[in-house]
Amino acid sequence: MRDQRSLTETLNIEHPILVAPMFLISNTKMTIAALESGCSAAFPALNYRTTKELKAAITEIRKSSSKAFGVNLIVNRSNPKYKSQLKALLESEIDYIITSLGNPKEVIEACKPKGIKVFCDVVDLRYAQKVERLGADALIAVNSRAGGHCGDLEAKELISLLMENTNLPIISAGGVTNADQVKQVMEWGAAGVSVGTIFIATKESEIADAYKHAMLDYGASDIVKTTKLTGSALTVINTTYVQHIGTKANVWEWLVNHSSYLKKFAKMILAWKGMQKVRKSAFKASYKNVWCAGPSIESVHDIRSVKDVISDLV
Repeated sequence: MRDQRSLTETLNIEHPILVAPMFLISNTKMTIAALESGCSAAFPALNYRTTKELKAAITEIRKSSSKAFGVNLIVNRSNPKYKSQLKALLESEIDYIITSLGNPKEVIEACKPKGIKVFCDVVDLRYAQKVERLGADALIAVNSRAGGHCGDLEAKELISLLMENTNLPIISAGGVTNADQVKQVMEWGAAGVSVGTIFIATKESEIADAYKHAMLDYGASDIVKTTKLTGSALTVINTTYVQHIGTKANVWEWLVNHSSYLKKFAKMILAWKGMQKVRKSAFKASYKNVWCAGPSIESVHDIRSVKDVISDLV
C-alpha cells in the first residue's frame, strides 16, 4: 500500500521542503535558517574533514533547533570516509540520512534499530525498487533539472513512474524555484521537494563571492553536464575552464567507469581529484573555476537570505 504521508508529516515540519545537501555549500547556518523557516535541511558529511567536526556541526544545529534535519552520505568507493561517517551519524542519532551513489543496504540495516530514517537518491525505477526492497523510508527522485549529480528523466515522468511502481513517499529533486512549482510536483504525487541551486547565492553560504556572483551572471543555457569530474553526470556552469577541459570523459576515465576491475581501485582516485577541483573553485576563484549548479540558476537574481528564498517556495 502506498505511503501517502507528505514530507511535513514524515518529519513534523511546516512546509514540505528540504533544503538539499550541497557539496561545500551547505553549512550549519543554512541548516538552522531552514529549520527556523519551517522546512528541513541536510548537508553532506563530506563537507567536514573529520568525524569530530561532523559531530560538532550536528551538536551546533541541535542547540539552535529541535526540528528534524539530515546528513547526506555517499556510500560508494569514492568516499573513503564512509564507514567512520556512518558510525558518527549513528552515534549522533541524526534524524535521517540521505544516501547517494551506491548501495544503501548497510546504512538502512544500521539505522532501522535506532529509528533513523533513510532517504535514497534514485534516478530510475530499477534502483528505486531495489532500495524499497531494502527498506528505505523515502525516495529522493533526482530528475534531469537537478544541480550537481542529476538524472535523465523529467520531473513529471520520474514521479509518475515511481508513483505507479513503488509505494514509498517521493521527494522530487530538481527544477523547483517557487511556490507554484512546489504545488505542481505535489499534484503529480510527490510528498515534498528537495531544493538546492537557488540557495547557493545566499548570505548564509560561505563560498567565494565570485561563485555567488556567477549564479547571478549565468543562466540555464550556461549549465552543462560533465562526466569528467566524478565519473557520474554532474551539472556545472560552463565557464571558460570547463570549456577548455571539455565535458566528456577521456579514454582512461571511460575505462575506469566501465571496467569492474578498474573501478575497484581507481574510481576513488578520480572522484577525489575531481572534487578537489570543485573545492578549490568554491572558496577561491581562479581561471580553473568549476562551479556546480543546476538549470534553476535562471531564477537567481540577487544574493538573499535563506529565509527570503524559502518565502518564494511557500
